[in-house]
Amino acid sequence: MSSTKRKEEQPVSNGGVKGKVSPWGKALRRDSSWDDKDEFLDVIYWFRQILAIILGVIWGIIPLKGFIGIAIFCLINAGVLYLYFSSFQQIDEEEYGGTWELTKEGFMTSFALFMVVWVIFYTAVHFD
Repeated sequence: MSSTKRKEEQPVSNGGVKGKVSPWGKALRRDSSWDDKDEFLDVIYWFRQILAIILGVIWGIIPLKGFIGIAIFCLINAGVLYLYFSSFQQIDEEEYGGTWELTKEGFMTSFALFMVVWVIFYTAVHFD
């Protein structure tokens, strides 16, 4: 490793590397610059998975049943992520294939995870 390279990547007090921001650091900061499109799509994907777990736990505890629970999950999941990338991050959707591509990124896997968590929590809390 050259001496100039070492100077560029000196550790900072928070444990990171100066000049290099983690994807999650950028994800939580408003109006971040996303040089790597796949990195932003990964953030969208993992936000969906986290949201699916949270909503699955809530739906299982409430208890919410049937089509109403599925419909509300779909609306919240798509709506929250749409607001995230259009209002919070203010990215140009066309760079990522349009609004529809970003809205459906990772949706089916988050739906499957949501269903599993919902069923597990509903069964654990409401059945003897």
